Amino acid sequence: MTQPPPRTLAGPEEAARLFAPIAREPVEVLAFAYLGADLGRGRHLLGLRQRRSESAHGLDMTIREVAADALAFGAEALVMAHNHPCGDPTPSDADHAATRRLAGALDPLGVRLMDHLVLAEGGVTSFRTLGLL
Repeated sequence: MTQPPPRTLAGPEEAARLFAPIAREPVEVLAFAYLGADLGRGRHLLGLRQRRSESAHGLDMTIREVAADALAFGAEALVMAHNHPCGDPTPSDADHAATRRLAGALDPLGVRLMDHLVLAEGGVTSFRTLGLL
């Protein structure tokens, strides 16, 4: 019996489809896709984690947990995504700051933050596409 090929993630559009369900959540949801080696057609998807807030206006992110998951999965990269229940996918100042902190913390571990997506009913914003990563 042959095994199916590993699931891959090749870019912002595929990542947006993967995380699309969180766009309609009534509270903030933070999600991560942990990625392995580049297979030429994208990076191997090693695992997913999701964290829900009790509020529509914010979610605490612990870099320690994200880094621990990245190391446990043996990830070389990851994509971060969260929703804006207000419907506007424009990244906030806090989103920019959290992205910089996470990318800076992961870099010495040899893990690259490939993208940060902000999803909402009004669309998707990719930090990578905006040139912010």
